[in-house]
Amino acid sequence: MVGTRRGTGHPRRSPMDEDLFHHARHLAQSLTPGDLASTLSRITAAAVEVLPDVTMASITVRHTDGRLETFAPTDDVLMELDAHQYDLQQGPCYETATDEAYVVSSNLAADPRWPDYTKVALAAGVRAQAGIGLFDAQRFQGALNLYSHRVGAFEDLGPLAALFSHQAAIAIGYAREVSDLRQAIATRHEIGAAVGVVMERYQLSEERAFAFLARLSQDRNVKLREIAREFVAGDEDG
Repeated sequence: MVGTRRGTGHPRRSPMDEDLFHHARHLAQSLTPGDLASTLSRITAAAVEVLPDVTMASITVRHTDGRLETFAPTDDVLMELDAHQYDLQQGPCYETATDEAYVVSSNLAADPRWPDYTKVALAAGVRAQAGIGLFDAQRFQGALNLYSHRVGAFEDLGPLAALFSHQAAIAIGYAREVSDLRQAIATRHEIGAAVGVVMERYQLSEERAFAFLARLSQDRNVKLREIAREFVAGDEDG
């Protein structure tokens, strides 16, 4: 029979369930909505604070052209460690960002998978490492990189890693929507300002001024937003 708390009638949580519940609540508090840059920084900071045995964390973003880039490292040494994995095409960081959803090495010194990178990691004091896929979008995909100074770290990370990945993906999705919305508003404002400049400079109606900018954008094969910036900047300089 499943145990219940006296007087509540609710099932008693196991220690593992209690631990996951605690982490879920902590993550929800840590990963508050924000723009994309601040959200990525909150994710790596929360990884170090919430996930067991995590000494350092970073996020790798894979762009549509295949280029890998590190964001929000909690320690400057990760810029070098991540770069080595990109260059060597070895390590949990590289594998998770390019192919796998979840990669763990609890003892790098005894792991034969990445011989060249392992030498670099051990020299930096890293003894265990994990990579967790965070998001997979049309424009880019990304992974969370976890580093530990303790041998044996991340052996039981599975359920907590899935929870963290889910929470982080929600936060990133919201942040991207906010970023896209802000960019759309900024673009609309810039184009509107440029239309006003063209109307005044060439004595055109609003419709003809916009058509002029659109045709110039098409002829020069330059985004309308860039054309608008040129006109506004020229008007300010003049």
